[in-house]
Amino acid sequence: MPRLVVVLPLTPLHEGDSFAVHDWPLHVTVLPPFLTDAEPGVIASAIVAATSAHSALPAVAGEDELFGRRQDVPVTIVLPTEALSQLHELLIETLRPLGASPDEPAFTGAEFRPHITIKNHARIAVGAAFALQQIALVDMAPRAASTGRTVLATINLPAAR
Repeated sequence: MPRLVVVLPLTPLHEGDSFAVHDWPLHVTVLPPFLTDAEPGVIASAIVAATSAHSALPAVAGEDELFGRRQDVPVTIVLPTEALSQLHELLIETLRPLGASPDEPAFTGAEFRPHITIKNHARIAVGAAFALQQIALVDMAPRAASTGRTVLATINLPAAR
């Protein structure tokens, strides 16, 4: 059963791109990993239909913090915006019926805090302004999988009107 995640990459991704866990491109996770029996094309079509009226989201990098179970994962907080919160809620509402278990944390978490994980190879500067112009559906293959993470679909968001 696939485990998928929906992210907003800082630089465009392409369907079929793959990367090791430690080489994830910089991104904001807009819907945490979830299990599904649905085909990736069905998930991608649902995202396209739900977000057709959305445009690129302006964003600003906030301060650095530590996340994770042991508070040892360095991240840069993305300053909250109504548009980003609305997109998160819309994706929960849209994809919950396609999840293997509608009560899994991806669909029930009330503490959405957009952030960008700091990587050894890249980070975003505190205070930097940027635009989130694409939604990507990514297969979260097990950490040991030789294929790494694979981009299953991308949805480009038009420039803000």
